[in-house]
Amino acid sequence: MTGVPRVLILPGYQNSGPEHWQTRWEREDPALRRVEQADWDTPHLADWVAELDRAVVAEPGPVVLVAHSLGCITVAHWAARHQRPVRGALLVAPADIDTAEVPELVNFRPVPLAPLPFPATVVASTDDPWCSLERSRAFAAAWGAELAVAGAHGHINSASNLGSWPYGKELLGKLLAG
Repeated sequence: MTGVPRVLILPGYQNSGPEHWQTRWEREDPALRRVEQADWDTPHLADWVAELDRAVVAEPGPVVLVAHSLGCITVAHWAARHQRPVRGALLVAPADIDTAEVPELVNFRPVPLAPLPFPATVVASTDDPWCSLERSRAFAAAWGAELAVAGAHGHINSASNLGSWPYGKELLGKLLAG
């Protein structure tokens, strides 16, 4: 795959607010593009997967996916249904939807555990309330992804106060380099 990849940002349930590292990255680099969902608060798996597919197909060259939480689970579902050119994926704090007791998210069950057809890095926190480190490790193994343990940063979201999250940028840089 040649050319400079386009980075697509995939927020999770209820979107990423102004202090979230994903939003900060977009402000810092206008070339990054958020995959907008029609409904952030009542997500529907088929709609989220279809919107991701539209975004990937719309790009003229390779893409790198930067997903957070439910966005990671969306990527796994999408990869199980579509074969598209993807340089890699940074999957940050995947939400363990199989155990989450949030009625709006049940339609994303079960989490696909098939290997991803592109390089990926799963980033886990040691104290994520949405996913244990053990479950993140299991996701990474099933998806054929590298596991990066970021330390104790909760759900690696706005509440984690990571600012522009330099460690995440470092991991993204490795994926962009191919």
